[in-house]
Formats: sequence, C-alpha cells, structure tokens
Amino acid sequence: MTMLQHAVVVLLLPLASAAVIALFLRRAGSAAATLSTLTSAAIAAIAIILAVHGERFSDSIEWLNLGDFTVSIGIKFDDLAALMLCIVGVVGLCVHVFSLGYMHDDPAKARYFGGLSIFMFSMLGIVLADNLFMMFIFWELVGFSSWTLINHFHEKQSAADAAKKAFIVNRVGDFGFLLGIVMCYWLNGTVSLDALAKEHVFSAAIPLLLFCGAVGKSAQLPLHVWLPDAMEGPTPVSALIHAATMVAAGIYMLCRINVLMVPQALNVIMWVGTATALYAALCAITQRDIKKVLAYSTLSQLGYMVAAFGLGSSRVLTEFFTGPDGKEQAVTSIVATGVGAAMLHLTTHAFFKALMFLGSGSVIHGCHHEQDIFRMGGLQKKMPLTFITFTIGVLAIIGMPYIAAGFFSKDAILHLALENNKAVFGVLALTAVLTSFYMVRLWILVFRGQPRSEEAAHAHEGGISMTGPLVLLALLSVVGGYTAIYGHTFDGVLNLVPHAEGATILIVSVAVMLIGAGAAFVIYKPAPDDTLGQKSPALFGALAALKGSFDKAYDYYVAKVQQRLALLLNYLEQVFLSGLIIRGAAGLAGQLGLLARWLHVGSLHAYVYWFLAGLALYWAFMAGAF
Repeated sequence: MTMLQHAVVVLLLPLASAAVIALFLRRAGSAAATLSTLTSAAIAAIAIILAVHGERFSDSIEWLNLGDFTVSIGIKFDDLAALMLCIVGVVGLCVHVFSLGYMHDDPAKARYFGGLSIFMFSMLGIVLADNLFMMFIFWELVGFSSWTLINHFHEKQSAADAAKKAFIVNRVGDFGFLLGIVMCYWLNGTVSLDALAKEHVFSAAIPLLLFCGAVGKSAQLPLHVWLPDAMEGPTPVSALIHAATMVAAGIYMLCRINVLMVPQALNVIMWVGTATALYAALCAITQRDIKKVLAYSTLSQLGYMVAAFGLGSSRVLTEFFTGPDGKEQAVTSIVATGVGAAMLHLTTHAFFKALMFLGSGSVIHGCHHEQDIFRMGGLQKKMPLTFITFTIGVLAIIGMPYIAAGFFSKDAILHLALENNKAVFGVLALTAVLTSFYMVRLWILVFRGQPRSEEAAHAHEGGISMTGPLVLLALLSVVGGYTAIYGHTFDGVLNLVPHAEGATILIVSVAVMLIGAGAAFVIYKPAPDDTLGQKSPALFGALAALKGSFDKAYDYYVAKVQQRLALLLNYLEQVFLSGLIIRGAAGLAGQLGLLARWLHVGSLHAYVYWFLAGLALYWAFMAGAF
C-alpha cells in the first residue's frame, strides 16, 4: 500500500466502525465497545508508523467543477499533520480503553462507542484535509459529534441544555469561519493549503474571520461558555473533547493556516488568547466540581496556546513533499514561529490534561459518582495509583522543572512572550501563578486529609482498563516535553520551538510555581467548605460573579435575540415562503382570509375602534394629508 492509501485507511476506519455499530450492533454494547476500541488501536498504530517511517506527501483530486468554481478533496500529510495524528490516535486509544471500564454498565454503551468512532473520524478529517473547504466539512461534523456525546445522558435536562449550548455557540464562530473561507476563495481563487502557501493576497480580514472558528472550537473569549457545561457528558468524553480533539482542532487550524497571517491578525489573536488564559484561571479558583476545575483549566491552557501562536513573528520555511509522480518537491512558505510553541504545548497538554480528566473519572467512579471536591479527601491511601498518576498531571500543568512535560512547553511560551511583548509576559506569568494555586487546591482537597463523605470513605481503585491508560499518560506527561525523544520525526514543527537562553525564564517559572502552590498550601486545608470563601467573601464573590457574567450574556442572547429571531424567521417562512411563493394564489387568498378573520373578531368595541380609525383616515385624506 502507498502512503496515500494508508492515510485513507486511517481516515475511513472509524467511519466504518461507526457504520457497523449503527447498522448491526445497536443492541450489542460489548461488541460495539470491542470494535470501536480495536479500531482506535489500529488508528494509533498506523498513525505512529506513518509519522515515524512514512514519507510526507500532499495529494488531491477534483471533486466538484462548476465553471470556474472547483472544489477538491485531498490529504496533506506533513510534520504538522503527523504530530497531530499521533496525538489524536494515542489519546483516543487511551480514552477508548478507559471507557471499557467506566461505561461498562451503561445501557446505551453501543451508542456511546459509536459516537466515539464518528468523533475520531471527524477529527482525523480535519487533521488530514488539504484545503479549507474540506476542513470545514469535518469541522462541522466534529460539532455534530460533540453534540451527540455531550447529550449522551439526554434524559437529564442539564445534559440537553449543555449540548444545545455547545451547538449554538459553535455555530456563531463557524459562521465567521465560513465567511473567511468564502473571502479567501474570492480574493485568491483557491482554498488549497498548498496553493495558498505559494502565493496569496495578504489581508487581515481573512485570518481573523477564520480565527472566529477557532474562537468557537477552542473556547476563547467570548465564545467559551459552552466548554464548562460540556462536562455533562461522560468523563471519558470530557477527556476526548478537552484534550485531543474538539478544542485542539482550533489550535491546529490556526497552525495550519499560518501562511495567511499578517502582523495585525497575530496581534488580535495574541490578546484574545492572553485574556482567555487569565479569565479562565480566575474562574477555576471558585469551582467545587472536579471536572469544572479541569474544564476552566483547559480554557486557560488553550488561551496559552492561542497567545503563543499570536506572539510568533514570521520566517521562511522550506518543506519537502513527495508528489503523485514520486518525485520530491520543495514548498517554501512563510510561517509564524509561534506554531512551534503552540503545538508543543498542545502536545504536552493533550497528555497531562487527558491524564487528569481520566484521573478525575477514576476518582468519580471510585467515589460512587461524587464530583464535589469538598466531599472527597483521603483518596491518597484509598486510590494510590490514581493519586500518583494524578500528581504527575498536576506537576506537569504547574510546570515542575525538568520533571514534567508542561515545564518545557510553558517555558517556551513565556520566553516567546518575554522576547516579543512584556505586557503579555506579565499576564501569562500571573496566569501561571493562578494555575499552580487552583491545581494544588484541587490536589489537597481530593487526596489529602480524611474522607469527608460516605462516598469518599468507601472509595476504591478501578480495574486495569481504567488504571492502564493512566499509567501510559503519566509516562507521556513526564517525557513528552523532551523534544529529543521524537528524533527528527516532527522537525518541521519542533524546530520552530523557541529555546530560552540564560536562567531568567527558569527562575520565573520556579517562582510562579512556588508562589501559587505555596499560597494554596497556606490557605487550604482539607475541609468541607471553601476556605477562601470564608476568609475573603468579597474576593470569592467577585470571582464567582466574573464567571457568571458571560453565562448571563449567553442566556440573554438565547432568550432575547435568538428566540425572537427564530420567531421572525418562522413568520416570514409561513407568510412569504410557504404562504405566497409556494402556494401562489391559494396562499394569497389564505392570507387575505386570515386578515379578514383578524378584522372580524365579533367584538362591538373592536368594530367601534375600526370605525373611528377609518373615519380619521378619511378626514385626513379629505384634508390633503396624503
């Protein structure tokens, strides 16, 4: 098989799995789980083989031709796609294996694993797409897949509301994404990534419109409100959404379209990411739900990635591809150097955040579905393996020097900020302090002290299907930041990672970690109530209000804007489209009949008012007012 055929197989495997489950295994949950898990294992294996031993290539075929308008479908497999393919494959496999234990007794297990398969298919399509139009198709399919999985427990109103919220908010961002694609084709005559890399019209509008899609998918301000509520889905789904697929798609898309960037667009992207990182870190401090803390942590880390991308300057990069004829071709392009720092943090974040989400799932499962961190405690002894692996995840996200992967990617971003924008550096350093604070707070309340509920007192470790992925992800969370372990496999991306010289960044990293962690140890002791809320109710209330402000804005938009717009569109559809255009004369007669019925209500008072109104109009006409 050729490289192209292997890539097509990787793309179609999860689609085939989902189709088989939907058609034949809807009532066979165990068989569906086995099929989906084996498929994810095959995807991970082929992805690693393609990345390590495969050639880089780009190939496409013409799919649609309408005069001068053509649409192609194809696959672009470069170092960026190879890296993302491995992340999706490995993390996706860990989530599948973990789900075997976590979802063992779920009556809708077949539907769940079918949803995972179609989710994997959607994400792989984004990774391998060679043009913006094809990427948009899979982009929307990811949105649909996430809706089904967030809504897995659809009998719960909160789950239905969360799924609807995710769908609505992402459609807002995706509309901007679509406008960007249209504008790109209008100005350049193509949406092919290879063609745009060679020559295109430089405009700030195109990348900023495309960035709207990333604002929705990667949950940046102000379209972040859906992500914390996405916790309503099963915990393994939360890990998949927050670590390796949906939210990562926005960062990957930015890196993929880096050739379109101009300084003005990069500056906007930088400040959106910076603001999101700080805002989400502040919100995480007040959360009681273990998954909500991790959700806001994800928002903050995504802000880091977006800021890193925006901080990059431009440089010329030459990549080599093997064409359809087998000959090597060189493609020279201009890339934002922030790609390296953003993708390295995306990689390490995928490992340690998937670890912590699955670790939280292990905690929730062991505590009989208790999610309130103030009702946990003492799990260090009761769940030792989960404790050790979760601790590694915490060390990774707070940036423990040289021990955890997050240190290297976070330092690369801080170095980039220090070199390019001192104000952004200050905000990101403060965010790092807050990250250490709320993560150590979480760690203390969950694992230290004595059990504070009956559920915590009877907590237990899960089986091998749940602990095995934790061990693998913990290992990756330690070594994943050492770029040397990847060899030259992803040089096209990792060579762009900036490296700090001197001890300045190291000192800053250690300082912010110790300040945040030290403050958490001082303020928090294992207790049934929030110590910060007791000691400083004004500060705690302000942080809670900060979190709620955007939710209130969303509720206002849905209730006052969206619903009224929907009523208006429904009226126009009923009156003009269905009533007049489609039904013609019959529709016109029907509308006149409705008007006449409205006039003849059978009320003497109404007839008097109509008579007076007609008389007034007559007098006005006779007076020459018309």
